[in-house]
Amino acid sequence: MALVTLAVTTPTFAAKRSIMDLPPYERAVLIIKHHETLHDSRKHWPYLGYGHRKLPGEKYFRGYKMSEREADALLRKDLNKFIALFSDFKKSDALLLGVLSYNIGPGAVKKSTVYRMLKAGDRNIFKSYTAHCKYKGKFHRGLYKRRCQEFVALFTP
Repeated sequence: MALVTLAVTTPTFAAKRSIMDLPPYERAVLIIKHHETLHDSRKHWPYLGYGHRKLPGEKYFRGYKMSEREADALLRKDLNKFIALFSDFKKSDALLLGVLSYNIGPGAVKKSTVYRMLKAGDRNIFKSYTAHCKYKGKFHRGLYKRRCQEFVALFTP
């Protein structure tokens, strides 16, 4: 399965063979890094790092050269913020919803069927979760693959 073949890029986990050997939070970080890649702020402005959108008051500017270490720290800061929005859920569900928020935004997640189903205690969310794979209104195979990886690596039934 493609999930197991994600490159483990951090030295701490370089010796591990499978993404499933990592703690769930680290799995989430690796999946995001794999799919977002490191953005060049000259080409992808206002996005930089691993898909971070520049917020008012932040020091970043178009052409800002972000190091991988700085991008990793920013990803983790953003992911922690999104996970905290779902603190009323169990930890694994908050992580899954936080990862989805990282990609589609917390407002869209809070309006989603996935959110409502988990809130109601319904664990049969695969179809609803993988429905979040459209880009400009059309099905996107890469987003579907990402959702499947996130689901398999992070969801606990």
